[in-house]
Amino acid sequence: MRRTSYTLVALSLILLFGCTAPPHRATLRTCFHESESVETEIGYCSAVRSGQMLYISGSAAKGDMASAIPKVYKNLQETLEANGLTFANVVKENVYATDLGDFIQNKNLRKQFFVNTPLPAATWVQVQRLYSPALVLEVELIAEYPR
Repeated sequence: MRRTSYTLVALSLILLFGCTAPPHRATLRTCFHESESVETEIGYCSAVRSGQMLYISGSAAKGDMASAIPKVYKNLQETLEANGLTFANVVKENVYATDLGDFIQNKNLRKQFFVNTPLPAATWVQVQRLYSPALVLEVELIAEYPR
């Protein structure tokens, strides 16, 4: 009798307040292609949505850093917009530059894309080379969809 009472109380609490642990759901991943033939050949997606996060593969450019920065961030902006986001949704940025000093000298060109938005967490590193030797800059982003 006492065991039945405890069971009824437990069931009542569960019905009233719900389960304490959310049910396990598999994360749905969606791949977005910018240039599917190139991406298939190399083996990546331009962007992948997993849950509330969008992971954007590195956008790269060649030439001098002052012209590469706007090209890269414009491409990233187009990818964000194609997925319903803006730079305001960016929470993490990784910059890979073949000349970090040159990137730092031109950092204000980057800031133009983060106007009136919270700045993301960021990592900037100098690398010896990128996928193609002509490339001087590659930037990848992680953005979060609003809840």
